[in-house]
Amino acid sequence: MEVEVDRYRDAAQLSDALGEWMSGTAPLFRRLADGVAALVGQGRLVAGDTLPAERALATALAVSRSTVVAAYDDLRSRGLIESRRGSGSRVAGSAAAGTTVRDRRVDGGHGASIFQRIVAGPSDDISMIYAVDPAAPELAETLQQVVDEDLPLLLDDLGYHPRGLLVLRERVAAHLTRTGLPTTSDQVVITTGAHQAISLIAQMYVRPGATVVVESPSWPGCFDLFDAASAAVVGVPMDEDGIAIPPLAAALKRHQPALLFVMPTFHNPTGHLMSVSRRRQVADLARRYDVPLVEDNAYGSAPGIRDLPAPVAAHAHGDQQVLTVGSLSKAVWGGLRIGWIRTSAPIAERLSRHKALADLGSPILDQAIAARLMPRLPELLARRSEEGAARLRAMEDLLHDRLPDWRWDTPAGGSALWIELPDTDARVFAQVARRHGVEVVAGRAMDPTGAHDAYLRLPFTYSQERMTQAVDRLAAAWTELRRHGPGPTGDARPVI
Repeated sequence: MEVEVDRYRDAAQLSDALGEWMSGTAPLFRRLADGVAALVGQGRLVAGDTLPAERALATALAVSRSTVVAAYDDLRSRGLIESRRGSGSRVAGSAAAGTTVRDRRVDGGHGASIFQRIVAGPSDDISMIYAVDPAAPELAETLQQVVDEDLPLLLDDLGYHPRGLLVLRERVAAHLTRTGLPTTSDQVVITTGAHQAISLIAQMYVRPGATVVVESPSWPGCFDLFDAASAAVVGVPMDEDGIAIPPLAAALKRHQPALLFVMPTFHNPTGHLMSVSRRRQVADLARRYDVPLVEDNAYGSAPGIRDLPAPVAAHAHGDQQVLTVGSLSKAVWGGLRIGWIRTSAPIAERLSRHKALADLGSPILDQAIAARLMPRLPELLARRSEEGAARLRAMEDLLHDRLPDWRWDTPAGGSALWIELPDTDARVFAQVARRHGVEVVAGRAMDPTGAHDAYLRLPFTYSQERMTQAVDRLAAAWTELRRHGPGPTGDARPVI
């Protein structure tokens, strides 16, 4: 039986769930009240949910306490919340229909701000939440080739391939073999992106109450996928070579986890590239403690780096369970939802059954496009690397000029900077930045322990013009925060 949790006692989680509540022309307190009311109407806040204390929510939203007090008064007048002295405020018993506990856990997840932006769609703000590149120019010509040359044969096909089209599996296997990981087609399962790949792995390996060990910080989506499987997530700190070995060994020994999840090439959000020796050590530890190892290599491009280390799976021994995840999202386009899992043939067979239950197989036209692009993947990644190097230099120049007291290490690869804000909670800064028309991801989304609350992730995958606009707005927000603190004194409209 699942245990009920008051998700929104945490002001930061409610802040993430509110999303773009500041948009509009009404007084600020009314916009906040309308945002909370919308969560009630959607069933994301349900009867009995505890709302944060007024001062805590004001701090999380970077507004004055009087704004939250007025918003709660407005909600009480609508009959949506009820308050008792000493007990705080709760959603009223008659306010909303319930949702399942599983739904509510997802709504309040670590990646709420990121995934809510995807669900909500475009806005007038500059969103620095996504770390995605525009589609590769080769995509259009490849799509035309599929229509002209492959479509008749594809239309005669059954259309259901839970393991993936054979030709695509063969070409993924050839690509992995080129990277130093000998692979055959029966070791590959095609998925609808890397996100589904990790979800399928969690379904197969993780049971309620199990533990998953990850790097700290890590990708918010992995926290939410493992949370959805009712697992406990344990973070292990990192150094410049990747996940740190002594604390990793201690965590594996203590917790005997269901999975070890790492991102060796290139880690999100730090951009670290795990060294060859560290890859061997990680594989050896996973073998010693008999822990299935998942490596997510979806972030495959690197400014100026051409020869990458072989995947961790290349250092595995015998029948050790290592699952290597990859994707075309970064090299080609996020809208081409093609990923893969490489593992042993027996495990691939089991994963394909989970894949069949999920969707009977990824879209066959997308797989046909991917099959044609796979032989060109090294060239596509090389170009992404060159483009990324130029954009990284541009972003660092902008930040050095406009925000000289921010601190970061130049990443080995990936598509974002992991920035430390001096003496500042990044969640508070994110609220001020939103008033200036730009969205950023605060470090708490990537490390729920609080160890990286002063950090934010800032992608450099945008055009020079867009990055300049974003940094100018961030600089204005930073100036406001440093001069006046997080809470505005009035209900001024946000700068869009």
